[in-house]
Amino acid sequence: MTTTEVFEAHRSLLTGVAYRILGTAADAEDVVQEAWLRWSGVPGDEVDNPRAYLVTVVSRLSIDRLRRASAQRETYVGEWLPEPVSDLPDAAERAELADSVEFALMVVLETLSPLERAVFVLHEAFQLPYAQIAEVIGRSEDATRQLARRARDHVRERRPRFEADRAQRRLMTERFLRACLEGDLDGLTGMLADDATMVSDGGGRARAPLRVLHGARKVGRFLTAVSEERNVSRFLRSAGVDTREELSTEVTEVNGGPAALVAAGGAPVLLLALDVFEDRVRHVYLMANPDKMSRLRVPDPS
Repeated sequence: MTTTEVFEAHRSLLTGVAYRILGTAADAEDVVQEAWLRWSGVPGDEVDNPRAYLVTVVSRLSIDRLRRASAQRETYVGEWLPEPVSDLPDAAERAELADSVEFALMVVLETLSPLERAVFVLHEAFQLPYAQIAEVIGRSEDATRQLARRARDHVRERRPRFEADRAQRRLMTERFLRACLEGDLDGLTGMLADDATMVSDGGGRARAPLRVLHGARKVGRFLTAVSEERNVSRFLRSAGVDTREELSTEVTEVNGGPAALVAAGGAPVLLLALDVFEDRVRHVYLMANPDKMSRLRVPDPS
Protein backbone atom coordinates (compact mmCIF):
# COMPACT_ATOMS: atom_id res chain seq x y z
CA MET A 1 0.00 0.00 0.00
CA THR A 2 1.12 3.53 -0.68
CA THR A 3 1.63 6.11 2.06
CA THR A 4 -1.70 7.71 1.17
CA GLU A 5 -3.56 4.40 1.13
CA VAL A 6 -2.22 3.44 4.55
CA PHE A 7 -3.32 6.76 6.02
CA GLU A 8 -6.78 6.65 4.42
CA ALA A 9 -7.28 3.14 5.79
CA HIS A 10 -6.86 4.59 9.28
CA ARG A 11 -8.57 7.98 8.79
CA SER A 12 -11.91 7.11 10.42
CA LEU A 13 -10.14 5.60 13.44
CA LEU A 14 -7.94 8.68 13.81
CA THR A 15 -10.87 11.07 13.48
CA GLY A 16 -12.76 9.08 16.10
CA VAL A 17 -9.84 9.27 18.54
CA ALA A 18 -9.37 13.00 17.99
CA TYR A 19 -13.09 13.82 18.29
CA ARG A 20 -13.46 11.96 21.59
CA ILE A 21 -10.41 13.71 23.06
CA LEU A 22 -11.26 17.18 21.75
CA GLY A 23 -15.07 17.31 21.68
CA THR A 24 -15.21 19.22 18.41
CA ALA A 25 -15.32 17.72 14.94
CA ALA A 26 -13.61 20.70 13.31
CA ASP A 27 -10.61 20.46 15.65
CA ALA A 28 -10.51 16.70 15.13
CA GLU A 29 -10.30 17.15 11.38
CA ASP A 30 -7.53 19.73 11.78
CA VAL A 31 -5.55 17.32 13.96
CA VAL A 32 -5.97 14.48 11.47
CA GLN A 33 -4.80 16.76 8.66
CA GLU A 34 -1.74 17.74 10.69
CA ALA A 35 -1.08 14.05 11.34
CA TRP A 36 -1.23 13.42 7.59
CA LEU A 37 1.42 16.08 6.98
CA ARG A 38 3.70 14.42 9.50
CA TRP A 39 2.97 10.94 8.15
CA SER A 40 3.65 11.95 4.56
CA GLY A 41 7.15 13.06 5.56
CA VAL A 42 8.13 9.77 7.22
CA PRO A 43 9.72 7.03 5.10
CA GLY A 44 7.40 4.02 5.16
CA ASP A 45 10.16 1.56 5.99
CA GLU A 46 10.81 3.42 9.27
CA VAL A 47 7.38 2.58 10.72
CA ASP A 48 6.77 -1.05 11.73
CA ASN A 49 3.22 -0.47 13.02
CA PRO A 50 1.42 2.34 11.12
CA ARG A 51 -1.74 2.09 13.25
CA ALA A 52 0.13 2.52 16.54
CA TYR A 53 2.28 5.30 15.08
CA LEU A 54 -0.70 7.26 13.73
CA VAL A 55 -2.77 6.85 16.90
CA THR A 56 0.20 8.11 18.90
CA VAL A 57 0.64 11.18 16.68
CA VAL A 58 -3.06 12.05 16.69
CA SER A 59 -3.38 11.53 20.45
CA ARG A 60 -0.40 13.76 21.22
CA LEU A 61 -1.62 16.47 18.85
CA SER A 62 -5.10 16.26 20.39
CA ILE A 63 -3.76 16.54 23.95
CA ASP A 64 -1.71 19.63 23.01
CA ARG A 65 -4.68 21.23 21.27
CA LEU A 66 -7.02 20.43 24.17
CA ARG A 67 -4.63 22.10 26.61
CA ARG A 68 -4.71 25.26 24.52
CA ALA A 69 -8.48 25.05 24.11
CA SER A 70 -9.02 24.68 27.86
CA ALA A 71 -7.45 28.09 28.42
CA GLN A 72 -9.46 29.66 25.58
CA ARG A 73 -12.75 28.26 26.92
CA GLU A 74 -12.29 30.27 30.12
CA THR A 75 -13.43 33.32 28.12
CA TYR A 76 -16.28 31.50 26.33
CA VAL A 77 -19.66 33.22 26.68
CA GLY A 78 -21.81 31.03 28.94
CA GLU A 79 -21.46 27.27 29.31
CA TRP A 80 -19.42 25.20 26.82
CA LEU A 81 -20.83 21.96 25.41
CA PRO A 82 -19.23 19.52 22.94
CA GLU A 83 -20.01 19.88 19.26
CA PRO A 84 -22.80 17.40 18.39
CA VAL A 85 -22.56 15.24 15.27
CA SER A 86 -25.08 13.18 13.34
CA ASP A 87 -22.55 10.96 11.57
CA LEU A 88 -20.10 9.35 13.98
CA PRO A 89 -16.47 9.44 12.83
CA ASP A 90 -16.02 5.67 13.05
CA ALA A 91 -19.42 4.09 13.70
CA ALA A 92 -19.74 2.65 10.20
CA GLU A 93 -16.77 0.39 10.81
CA ARG A 94 -17.16 -0.23 14.54
CA ALA A 95 -20.73 0.15 15.80
CA GLU A 96 -19.66 -0.80 19.30
CA LEU A 97 -17.89 2.57 19.58
CA ALA A 98 -21.18 4.50 19.43
CA ASP A 99 -21.71 4.36 23.20
CA SER A 100 -18.35 6.02 23.79
CA VAL A 101 -19.40 9.15 21.93
CA GLU A 102 -22.90 9.69 23.35
CA PHE A 103 -23.51 13.33 24.14
CA ALA A 104 -23.96 12.97 27.91
CA LEU A 105 -20.66 11.08 28.20
CA MET A 106 -18.90 13.68 26.04
CA VAL A 107 -20.12 16.34 28.48
CA VAL A 108 -18.62 14.42 31.41
CA LEU A 109 -15.32 13.99 29.56
CA GLU A 110 -15.08 17.79 29.41
CA THR A 111 -14.53 17.76 33.19
CA LEU A 112 -11.40 15.58 32.96
CA SER A 113 -7.87 16.86 32.55
CA PRO A 114 -6.43 16.50 29.02
CA LEU A 115 -4.28 13.53 30.04
CA GLU A 116 -7.11 11.82 31.95
CA ARG A 117 -9.42 12.28 28.98
CA ALA A 118 -6.89 10.87 26.52
CA VAL A 119 -6.18 7.83 28.71
CA PHE A 120 -9.89 7.20 29.24
CA VAL A 121 -10.66 7.43 25.51
CA LEU A 122 -7.75 5.26 24.40
CA HIS A 123 -8.39 2.54 26.97
CA GLU A 124 -12.17 2.51 27.43
CA ALA A 125 -13.22 3.25 23.84
CA PHE A 126 -10.37 1.76 21.83
CA GLN A 127 -9.07 -0.89 24.26
CA LEU A 128 -5.44 0.13 23.90
CA PRO A 129 -3.20 -1.56 26.51
CA TYR A 130 -1.78 0.63 29.26
CA ALA A 131 1.77 0.01 28.09
CA GLN A 132 0.98 1.52 24.70
CA ILE A 133 -0.96 4.44 26.20
CA ALA A 134 2.00 5.15 28.49
CA GLU A 135 4.20 5.57 25.42
CA VAL A 136 1.59 7.85 23.82
CA ILE A 137 1.40 10.25 26.77
CA GLY A 138 5.01 9.97 27.90
CA ARG A 139 4.26 8.58 31.38
CA SER A 140 5.13 5.37 33.18
CA GLU A 141 2.66 2.51 32.99
CA ASP A 142 1.89 2.85 36.70
CA ALA A 143 1.19 6.57 36.31
CA THR A 144 -0.99 5.82 33.31
CA ARG A 145 -3.03 3.32 35.29
CA GLN A 146 -3.51 5.90 38.04
CA LEU A 147 -4.75 8.43 35.48
CA ALA A 148 -7.16 5.83 34.11
CA ARG A 149 -8.45 5.00 37.59
CA ARG A 150 -9.08 8.66 38.42
CA ALA A 151 -10.85 9.18 35.10
CA ARG A 152 -13.07 6.11 35.53
CA ASP A 153 -13.99 7.09 39.09
CA HIS A 154 -14.86 10.60 37.97
CA VAL A 155 -17.02 9.35 35.12
CA ARG A 156 -18.82 6.89 37.40
CA GLU A 157 -19.59 9.69 39.86
CA ARG A 158 -21.16 11.74 37.08
CA ARG A 159 -22.81 8.78 35.29
CA PRO A 160 -24.86 6.89 37.91
CA ARG A 161 -26.00 3.31 37.48
CA PHE A 162 -29.44 2.41 36.15
CA GLU A 163 -29.12 4.51 33.02
CA ALA A 164 -32.09 4.02 30.69
CA ASP A 165 -31.56 2.00 27.52
CA ARG A 166 -31.67 3.64 24.09
CA ALA A 167 -35.29 2.68 23.33
CA GLN A 168 -36.48 4.11 26.64
CA ARG A 169 -34.50 7.31 26.08
CA ARG A 170 -36.05 7.73 22.65
CA LEU A 171 -39.56 7.37 24.06
CA MET A 172 -38.73 9.82 26.85
CA THR A 173 -37.25 12.28 24.33
CA GLU A 174 -40.39 12.09 22.19
CA ARG A 175 -42.62 12.71 25.24
CA PHE A 176 -40.35 15.51 26.44
CA LEU A 177 -40.38 17.24 23.04
CA ARG A 178 -44.16 16.97 22.82
CA ALA A 179 -44.57 18.52 26.28
CA CYS A 180 -42.22 21.37 25.33
CA LEU A 181 -44.12 22.12 22.13
CA GLU A 182 -47.48 22.02 23.94
CA GLY A 183 -46.23 24.22 26.79
CA ASP A 184 -47.16 21.45 29.24
CA LEU A 185 -45.35 22.53 32.41
CA ASP A 186 -46.83 19.80 34.57
CA GLY A 187 -45.94 17.18 31.98
CA LEU A 188 -42.36 18.39 31.82
CA THR A 189 -41.83 18.61 35.56
CA GLY A 190 -43.32 15.14 35.89
CA MET A 191 -40.56 13.77 33.67
CA LEU A 192 -37.76 15.75 35.31
CA ALA A 193 -35.96 14.61 38.45
CA ASP A 194 -36.39 17.04 41.35
CA ASP A 195 -32.71 17.98 41.13
CA ALA A 196 -32.61 18.12 37.33
CA THR A 197 -30.24 20.57 35.64
CA MET A 198 -30.15 22.22 32.25
CA VAL A 199 -26.92 23.30 30.57
CA SER A 200 -27.24 25.59 27.56
CA ASP A 201 -24.63 26.59 24.98
CA GLY A 202 -25.46 29.68 22.97
CA GLY A 203 -21.85 30.81 22.68
CA GLY A 204 -22.96 34.42 22.67
CA ARG A 205 -24.52 33.77 19.26
CA ALA A 206 -28.06 32.80 20.31
CA ARG A 207 -30.37 33.47 23.25
CA ALA A 208 -29.70 30.83 25.89
CA PRO A 209 -29.15 30.85 29.66
CA LEU A 210 -25.57 31.72 30.53
CA ARG A 211 -25.65 29.66 33.70
CA VAL A 212 -26.82 26.17 34.60
CA LEU A 213 -30.49 25.98 35.62
CA HIS A 214 -31.21 23.84 38.69
CA GLY A 215 -34.45 22.17 39.71
CA ALA A 216 -37.37 20.64 37.83
CA ARG A 217 -39.67 23.68 38.09
CA LYS A 218 -37.04 26.15 36.91
CA VAL A 219 -36.01 23.96 33.96
CA GLY A 220 -39.63 23.24 33.07
CA ARG A 221 -40.65 26.90 33.22
CA PHE A 222 -37.80 27.90 30.94
CA LEU A 223 -38.59 25.25 28.33
CA THR A 224 -42.30 26.02 28.25
CA ALA A 225 -41.56 29.75 27.96
CA VAL A 226 -39.19 29.12 25.04
CA SER A 227 -41.99 27.40 23.11
CA GLU A 228 -44.18 30.53 23.19
CA GLU A 229 -44.42 32.13 19.76
CA ARG A 230 -42.92 35.49 20.74
CA ASN A 231 -39.92 33.79 22.37
CA VAL A 232 -39.41 31.49 19.40
CA SER A 233 -39.15 34.58 17.18
CA ARG A 234 -36.69 36.21 19.56
CA PHE A 235 -34.54 33.10 19.62
CA LEU A 236 -34.53 32.76 15.84
CA ARG A 237 -33.55 36.40 15.38
CA SER A 238 -30.75 36.06 17.95
CA ALA A 239 -29.40 33.08 15.99
CA GLY A 240 -29.53 35.00 12.72
CA VAL A 241 -32.44 32.93 11.34
CA ASP A 242 -35.19 34.37 9.18
CA THR A 243 -38.36 34.12 11.30
CA ARG A 244 -40.37 33.44 8.14
CA GLU A 245 -38.63 30.09 7.67
CA GLU A 246 -40.75 27.02 8.31
CA LEU A 247 -39.90 25.24 11.56
CA SER A 248 -39.68 21.48 11.95
CA THR A 249 -39.06 19.32 15.01
CA GLU A 250 -37.82 15.74 14.99
CA VAL A 251 -36.33 13.18 17.33
CA THR A 252 -33.23 11.94 15.55
CA GLU A 253 -29.89 10.25 16.19
CA VAL A 254 -27.15 12.54 17.48
CA ASN A 255 -23.86 11.18 18.82
CA GLY A 256 -25.29 7.69 18.64
CA GLY A 257 -28.34 8.45 20.80
CA PRO A 258 -31.77 10.10 20.53
CA ALA A 259 -32.10 13.89 20.65
CA ALA A 260 -34.73 16.47 19.70
CA LEU A 261 -33.71 18.68 16.79
CA VAL A 262 -35.41 21.91 15.75
CA ALA A 263 -34.72 23.15 12.22
CA ALA A 264 -35.68 26.29 10.33
CA GLY A 265 -35.83 26.09 6.55
CA GLY A 266 -34.08 22.74 6.69
CA ALA A 267 -31.14 24.01 8.77
CA PRO A 268 -30.60 22.95 12.42
CA VAL A 269 -31.08 25.75 14.95
CA LEU A 270 -31.56 24.04 18.33
CA LEU A 271 -30.80 20.67 19.86
CA LEU A 272 -32.11 19.10 23.07
CA ALA A 273 -30.28 16.03 24.40
CA LEU A 274 -31.50 14.30 27.56
CA ASP A 275 -29.68 12.30 30.20
CA VAL A 276 -32.19 9.76 31.48
CA PHE A 277 -31.75 7.53 34.54
CA GLU A 278 -34.42 5.06 35.52
CA ASP A 279 -37.60 6.92 34.49
CA ARG A 280 -36.54 10.54 35.04
CA VAL A 281 -34.60 13.14 33.09
CA ARG A 282 -31.60 14.12 35.21
CA HIS A 283 -29.86 16.50 32.82
CA VAL A 284 -30.99 18.52 29.81
CA TYR A 285 -28.41 19.78 27.32
CA LEU A 286 -29.51 22.58 25.02
CA MET A 287 -27.28 23.43 22.05
CA ALA A 288 -28.13 26.72 20.35
CA ASN A 289 -24.73 27.98 19.17
CA PRO A 290 -25.02 28.09 15.36
CA ASP A 291 -21.26 27.61 15.04
CA LYS A 292 -21.65 24.10 16.50
CA MET A 293 -24.71 22.98 14.53
CA SER A 294 -23.20 22.41 11.11
CA ARG A 295 -22.45 18.69 11.73
CA LEU A 296 -26.10 17.88 12.37
CA ARG A 297 -28.19 16.33 9.64
CA VAL A 298 -31.87 17.32 9.52
CA PRO A 299 -34.03 14.25 8.80
CA ASP A 300 -35.83 14.15 5.47
CA PRO A 301 -39.50 14.92 6.23
CA SER A 302 -40.58 12.38 3.62
